[in-house]
Amino acid sequence: MTTLNLSRRSFLAGTAVAGLAGSLTGLLPQSARAADAPARGGVLRYATLGLDTADPHRHTGSIAVQQIYAEALTSISDDGSVEPFLAESFAISPDGKTYTFTLRDGVTFHNGEVMNADDVVANITRVKEKVKGGWLASAMKLVDDVKAADAKTVVITMREPYAPLVNLMSELWILSPRSPGWDETITTPIGTGPFMFGEWQPKVKLTAPANTAYWRKGMPYLAAIEADLRDGADRQLALRAGEIDIANVPADIAKQLAGDPNLRVSQLKDAGWYFVAFNNRKPRAPFDDVRVRQALTYAIDKAAFINFASAGTGVVSNQMVGPGNVYFDEALFKADPHATADLDKAKALLKEAGVDPTKETIEFVSWQENYPQVVVQMVRKLGFKVNHVALDDIGTQKRLGQYDWDMNCMSSGPRADVFLRYVRMMSDGPNPVLWGGIQDDAYDALVKKAVAETDLATRRQLYLDAWKLVMDKYYVVALGLDADQIVIRKDVEGYEPGFTWSPNRADGGVAQTWLAGRS
Repeated sequence: MTTLNLSRRSFLAGTAVAGLAGSLTGLLPQSARAADAPARGGVLRYATLGLDTADPHRHTGSIAVQQIYAEALTSISDDGSVEPFLAESFAISPDGKTYTFTLRDGVTFHNGEVMNADDVVANITRVKEKVKGGWLASAMKLVDDVKAADAKTVVITMREPYAPLVNLMSELWILSPRSPGWDETITTPIGTGPFMFGEWQPKVKLTAPANTAYWRKGMPYLAAIEADLRDGADRQLALRAGEIDIANVPADIAKQLAGDPNLRVSQLKDAGWYFVAFNNRKPRAPFDDVRVRQALTYAIDKAAFINFASAGTGVVSNQMVGPGNVYFDEALFKADPHATADLDKAKALLKEAGVDPTKETIEFVSWQENYPQVVVQMVRKLGFKVNHVALDDIGTQKRLGQYDWDMNCMSSGPRADVFLRYVRMMSDGPNPVLWGGIQDDAYDALVKKAVAETDLATRRQLYLDAWKLVMDKYYVVALGLDADQIVIRKDVEGYEPGFTWSPNRADGGVAQTWLAGRS
């Protein structure tokens, strides 16, 4: 699919606005403002991302389920902008270094204690001092001081301006410091969310009962949420049978389910992106030659790949974000030299580099997905032999971390701020293995300047320059974009997917969801 007609989706990036203040929006769901009053009771069966740890501060990417019981100071709206959540407002100093959050009145933890500024400070301090990796690692290194000015006011002082902070705070979940395991690894998180951490069977399910003392009065409507955590479960069959109410499914399955009168198909508002990465930490010859990487990229038919990977719902791109996103650059998109495959150019580059592809074997790593096979078959057309190793998530992470491979094909999902995409390619970035462990001081410097820049236009250009560097050196090659498909049973009312994976947000989600005709 090669066109860029994306009007049906929002690709707007979240940007912090200095001095932003406001009240929580959407205290009543849209459906609740209609004629029908929400029904109460019932168990919502939910299956999207799993749950890899009971400690929300130590997750490794499974960030959906935990947000039904853990909330943050800020939240990301459907258009990617940031808004207050547990904080009723926030303000940023003119120099971009001081962030002041005013907490909402009457927010209580699941143990009945009122949340105050000291609790929030304790959470920020714990993430800063105890959590070495993850999304917030870079941000926490820049925190110079965090303090409670009074019971309702938290002040964070950064060593330098840090534009992504308010967006990233949407993923620093506030828990009671009395949560068991606080000093090491939390075993029972005590949050503020509409549902509580109940019975957890790892890789099987989490049963989360309603928080009857939730701070948003009258919510939630559901009696409980049961999160299906099984790997490899047949969600298509479960959705049709009414065994699951909300689930993410591959695009081809979503197309099939769209015809079921009991189901409806929606999408996350932000798009994920597909890419190829090379081993940038320990590249071996001849793949350490940029001409060879360039040749391999010319062999990839992006349109054919994205059409297969997304079942026709995605778009070709050479960037991590799409049209409508403030960080998307149309001129760069139009100038993509790899918009179409060119085997003749690829062969000429290999000849120039003195490489006989028939004598080389590409060590190719991927998840156990179908779409990497498309890239494997395409690069084989150049004459390369390919040893394709497809592994589960843990196995893939381990193998990639050994840096004994040459090429991969991966995807990465929505993010609360574009920095969370760029940081993964920094020399000291969190979990950099999917991107080949780039070690480039010039790239690092550009990203650091971008996150310290308070002017949006200047920050945008710095990020763009960093991405151009990645493109020029063929560290990572973007192939296309596609939003994750979410299938919802039609008797689930008041629920729409958000910008990211969070099922509970300031302006929507499971707190405002009810089941029609069920109790």
